[in-house]
Amino acid sequence: MAQVSMTVNGKTVSADVEGRTLLSEFLRSDLHLTGTHVGCDTSQCGACVVHVNGDAVKACTMFAAEADGADVGTIEGQANEDGTLNNIQQAFQDHHGLQCGFCTPGMVMSAAALLKDNPKPSEHDVRAYLEGNICRCTGYHNIVKAIMAASGQDVSSIAAE
Repeated sequence: MAQVSMTVNGKTVSADVEGRTLLSEFLRSDLHLTGTHVGCDTSQCGACVVHVNGDAVKACTMFAAEADGADVGTIEGQANEDGTLNNIQQAFQDHHGLQCGFCTPGMVMSAAALLKDNPKPSEHDVRAYLEGNICRCTGYHNIVKAIMAASGQDVSSIAAE
């Protein structure tokens, strides 16, 4: 067992974990932050994307012990302070960027990382950035629109593929 301590969504947490405990498992099982979804455990789907020290990371590819001392952000920490949806979450709702919702937390977390690094991405930039996130329901069109809308861009000219 190893003692880990990190800041998750602004709160310091500590726990004893086995060395093989994945960050995704720690967040879901130990901290009960179940918004971080696990779809594949092989880094293929992107449903488990979280932010570690400001970078988008697939939580199923990182051991909890590797996040010791880190600042971790999950989908549960994305809402505004008053509990309302942040602009990315609201754009996903407004532009129908979700259907079943399983991939949505990872998509929102990836979108937040993209917009932090590239505040006005092109449609191509968004599609390229989301290559590591799989959605089996939407066909991505409305997800792309939502992310571009969250960046403050006009999305009326985005054509369906």
